[in-house]
Amino acid sequence: MAEAKQKFSAPTQDMVKNTLKPGKKYHVTIDTNKGKIKGDLYAADAPVTVTNFIQLARGGFYNGLTFHRVVPNFVIQGGDPQGTGSGGPGYNLPAEIKRLHKLGAWATARLGDESNPKRESSGSQFYITKGDASFLNGAYTVFGETTAGMDVVNKIEQGDKINSVMIEEK
Repeated sequence: MAEAKQKFSAPTQDMVKNTLKPGKKYHVTIDTNKGKIKGDLYAADAPVTVTNFIQLARGGFYNGLTFHRVVPNFVIQGGDPQGTGSGGPGYNLPAEIKRLHKLGAWATARLGDESNPKRESSGSQFYITKGDASFLNGAYTVFGETTAGMDVVNKIEQGDKINSVMIEEK
């Protein structure tokens, strides 16, 4: 289990405006103990979620956390400081459900509909799809996609570490 290095709060609209710049694209490199996973973020479709991910990454929140859930041919999931699937930064995010779950999609985890009818997203937990996840379409916020490193995604095992998450703005 890793401890968050600072306190984080849910993004406000001002934080979104100050983080996401018009015309810019946001690229991510997740450095793991198995290699690097690269991705692009969907700032236009999930601005609050992308702002939150960028702020957590730049603040070092993900550094040292593990992939606590790995389901063969389905997903790898990380972003829980407790390492159990029940932790986070202390807040949830509004649903921004627009994109489909294609191979390599990055999406936010959340509690089920029975306890979370607004489909609010976890403040920090995310997953990357390893196979067909089309049955999740319309139910979770997809905020990015893998552009390189699917071989690394497929090597990740439960307990593997996220060394760092770097954001590049172009």
